[in-house]
Amino acid sequence: MPQTPHIAFIGAGNMAQAIIKGMLAAGYPPNKICASGRTQAKLDQLTADTGIHTSTDNLSLCDQADVIVLGVKPHMMGDLLKSIAPAIDPSKHLIVSVAAGILAGSIDSWLGQTTPIVRCMPNTPSLVGKGAAGLFATAGVSSAQKHTASTIMQSVGLALWVETEAHIDAVTAVSGSGPAYYFLMMEAMIAGAEELGLSHDVAQQLVLQTAVGAAQMAQESQQTPAQLRLAVTSPKGTTEQAIDTFNKGDFSQLCSQAMAAAHHRSEELAQLFKA
Repeated sequence: MPQTPHIAFIGAGNMAQAIIKGMLAAGYPPNKICASGRTQAKLDQLTADTGIHTSTDNLSLCDQADVIVLGVKPHMMGDLLKSIAPAIDPSKHLIVSVAAGILAGSIDSWLGQTTPIVRCMPNTPSLVGKGAAGLFATAGVSSAQKHTASTIMQSVGLALWVETEAHIDAVTAVSGSGPAYYFLMMEAMIAGAEELGLSHDVAQQLVLQTAVGAAQMAQESQQTPAQLRLAVTSPKGTTEQAIDTFNKGDFSQLCSQAMAAAHHRSEELAQLFKA
């Protein structure tokens, strides 16, 4: 693996573009990044925005790359991998997949050979540089290749390695789907604030800033989230009344059930898209 690997993004959608721009902002040289897509106008705009080389020819990009980042939709993955298989050299290439539900074994099957693979599960806050991703490496991935994969995903947020591929399903249930859980909570709080008489604008600003502030406190504090909650929950106070109401509705159990449902669906999708 070269000191500054050449990285090809196959599929230049929103997530790929966010990663590309994050890498460039972190100082990665634009002449070491390229991307492919199906729409020339969008590729031309990406080149204008970033200075990277773009093409509709997947094979030519794979030929010059050390790392190939697969950013196409899961249902397109099989046909794509079969089409680029002639250009893949397991002794040279690292495959990085950000597609949900695509097993490493399926990637190998479609390529017709065993290749170093890193599976990533990013989330949508990556689009604003605040993402959280889980990564899993197959046995053939070198330490240098793992470092490169970390560099790619850290450009848009937190990147953590998990020990088994099955853990990617757990990551999906926690951080992959997690932003929607917080958005749902925000929706409910905004609606509740409006019922209490606040305008929609005031309610939304208060709820969103409270979410940002609470998250930052949790990240920067030496205390656990439970300790922070207890610190703001005065006996017989307003917060205690609200927390008691949540507990009567078995809020924690509902969260566990929701995450278990997401985990189960992630496992189902892996089988659905299996080669």
